[in-house]
Amino acid sequence: MLRVENLGHAYGDRVALAGVSLAVAGGEIVGLLGANGAGKSTLLRIAAGLQPPDEGRVAVADHDVWDAPLLARAALGYAAEEPAFYEELSAAEYLAFVSAVRGLEPAAARERTLALAGRLELRERLDDPVRGYSHGMRKKLSFLAAVLHRPRVLLCDEALEGFDAPSALEAKEELRGLALGGSAILFSSHVTETVERLCSRVVILREGRLARELARGDWGATGDPHSLLERAFLAAIRGGD
Repeated sequence: MLRVENLGHAYGDRVALAGVSLAVAGGEIVGLLGANGAGKSTLLRIAAGLQPPDEGRVAVADHDVWDAPLLARAALGYAAEEPAFYEELSAAEYLAFVSAVRGLEPAAARERTLALAGRLELRERLDDPVRGYSHGMRKKLSFLAAVLHRPRVLLCDEALEGFDAPSALEAKEELRGLALGGSAILFSSHVTETVERLCSRVVILREGRLARELARGDWGATGDPHSLLERAFLAAIRGGD
């Protein structure tokens, strides 16, 4: 679903990416780890078609991001680290605009919007202008817009940063549901515990190069997608013991 081949990019004399190749199949959630400046955000921006690489290519659902941008972006969702919005619009207006651009059926898109907004504790603020949103609310709105059309390929750049605990749990369940439905997800985060619980495989970048790939068995992961604390928290907020 997502193929990155020999990707290279530099900012002046600083190499951000050097010959990075990776693939994410449908049904996978692959973690992208690395220290600050390792090249994670550059890789994701290039994969999203927001900046051209110096070399290499990216294919989304078999469409080259630069040779067939409209087809690639139609299959893509992208939750940016620093999302940008039309600030004068309400969240509901912004999401309706996103739905129209995506060609979604209005009634079904509205129903999914309300359901996702409820799960992310954003529903009561949908009619408020985005300019008044806090950082965490803006991150939730960005995530909602990225997953609204159930993309075949989803790119997440620190997508859950700023989420409160209940909303983060709901977002992770949405990501797992998308993967079960066949989506390919590349998930970048500095929170290794989230990656450990969420992802089936991890790619680690170091100084713009692919340093290592790990499968779940390599870090001793169990089949339980939740930590002990998460399970206790879920029981508490859902009325369990």
